[in-house]
Amino acid sequence: MDDQTRIELEAAAFRTLLEHLNRRTDVQNIDMMNLTGFCRNCLSRWYQEAANARGIEMDKDAAREIIYGMPYDEWKAKHQTEASADKQAAFEKAFAENVGPKA
Repeated sequence: MDDQTRIELEAAAFRTLLEHLNRRTDVQNIDMMNLTGFCRNCLSRWYQEAANARGIEMDKDAAREIIYGMPYDEWKAKHQTEASADKQAAFEKAFAENVGPKA
């Protein structure tokens, strides 16, 4: 497979992932982080870092809007639920293992 085809397939898979996550608003970020070690916010940070590495100015809010399909505050108001103490504790552990200590 040539590089261009690989890039196009990866981009298509990524777009499908975003569409899936946008349909599955019932899946909370904390659950994703606890189970997989990444969440929508991680995806938006990776997107922003990739843009910035290529000289494209992009802030956190712009990257999050791309990943969430709407402004982050709007998504949180519509879809985010309160996390239990158990989920929060699991998140702290997963975050430390996958991302590092909170700044």
